[in-house]
Amino acid sequence: MGKTIVLGVIGSDAHAVGNKILDHTLTKAGYNVVNIGVLSSQEDFINAAIETKAEAILVSSLYGQGELDCKGLREKCEEAGLDDIKLFVGGNIVVGKQNWEDVEKRFLDMGFDHVYKPGTAVEVTIEDLKKELGE
Repeated sequence: MGKTIVLGVIGSDAHAVGNKILDHTLTKAGYNVVNIGVLSSQEDFINAAIETKAEAILVSSLYGQGELDCKGLREKCEEAGLDDIKLFVGGNIVVGKQNWEDVEKRFLDMGFDHVYKPGTAVEVTIEDLKKELGE
């Protein structure tokens, strides 16, 4: 098994199909995927990362409230001793049509290492994971 990553859908979002596709594709790419599923809190992601010694957290959101759901995640990770964990977020992460560069900057400023717009191919994420995790 490869590096361990935590995957889930944050907040009150119950979109499961994309989560299953990501799980399958990332597993096929050699990652040990710990899929915490849908309707997951920040604490769920952090607890799973601690328990499994994960090197990255991949947050998905499709219902548009990702920005609210993700605020403070980096700080909570650091408080839990996960100073070096890589944070990825993607999907329909904001409400309405917004300038992507502005959206990306807000998430980077929140401490995310990679931010993906809707429709980004999972292969892009896999390449970024390889670079970030030294593979």
